Amino acid sequence: MNKKLTYKKAGVDIDKGEKFVRLISPMVKKTFRPEVLTEIGSFGAFFKLNIKKYKEPVLVSGTDGVGTKLKIAFLMDKHDTVGIDLVAMCVNDILTSGAEPLFFLDYLATAKLEPEKASLIIKGIVEGCKEAGCSLIGGETAEMPGFYGEGEYDLSGFAVGVVDKEKLIDGSEIKEGEVIIGIASNGLHSNGYSLLRKLFFDMRKMSVNEYIPELKNTIGEELLKPTRIYVKAFNSLKDKMEIKGMAHITGGGIPGNLPRILPKGIYANLEKGSWPVPVIFDFVRELGNISDEEMKKTFNLGIGFAVIVSKNSSDAAVKLLNESGYPAFIIGKTEKGGKGVKYS
Repeated sequence: MNKKLTYKKAGVDIDKGEKFVRLISPMVKKTFRPEVLTEIGSFGAFFKLNIKKYKEPVLVSGTDGVGTKLKIAFLMDKHDTVGIDLVAMCVNDILTSGAEPLFFLDYLATAKLEPEKASLIIKGIVEGCKEAGCSLIGGETAEMPGFYGEGEYDLSGFAVGVVDKEKLIDGSEIKEGEVIIGIASNGLHSNGYSLLRKLFFDMRKMSVNEYIPELKNTIGEELLKPTRIYVKAFNSLKDKMEIKGMAHITGGGIPGNLPRILPKGIYANLEKGSWPVPVIFDFVRELGNISDEEMKKTFNLGIGFAVIVSKNSSDAAVKLLNESGYPAFIIGKTEKGGKGVKYS
């Protein structure tokens, strides 16, 4: 007689899923803003929008994942920071429009659910949401045996924010002679990891535990530094000056992202050497014999977020950002009669 087949024997353990929810519920609730009207486990997540706060509220949404940076977490068996990366990649994008992040939802898919490991991932998402001031109000956890390798998972999510239409920042007001302020990154953030893994582990046969004196860190710890969240940086400026435009420096580097907010006929003229480039980028360039152009279009090179303000506001903006704990530098200005990014 054939043994009875169960979902658990097929690789999906519903009891572990329920244990996971019990583990994460207390910490997730710590992110709840007063507008949250739901509990963990509902079919839908409810968030009350305070319409009276806005004349014409505009919802802004953004979605992203962590990408192959997750491979480093697998190699190190360290899972408590990739959730910060996930939140950062989403909220930094919607922040460029001046939107206040309201809530976040995540999607975690894995071959086999390990409640303790999964709760560490959610811990990072919770930390990111707290930093961004938004609520983690829902998500989905999918156990998919045979789809992912043993111990592997994928992580994605999306954020929703709101901004008054009259305060929407889209770069259309940027003119010639505005000042470009670069806010420091926390290192590599979450881009270029396919190149990094190819360089360190395939070509150079390095270990994630290998200590690099120049970095004062191991390769793995350096690569897992979480992406910086810039919500508080924006908050330090928004009520004190007019912000003409903002750019999140992600895949494509500064040349691939700064032009996205520039009007036609305006280009960014950046001053070489106007900001400190973290050692990790020089290390990668030299180890891989990578050209300057390839570095510029692959990595953030030390600038994770850019803000464009008028010349009269630039010194005050840098001062406020530095006082708020976000190292900032005047890195260039806008010029008329070209496009993209030039370096002088």
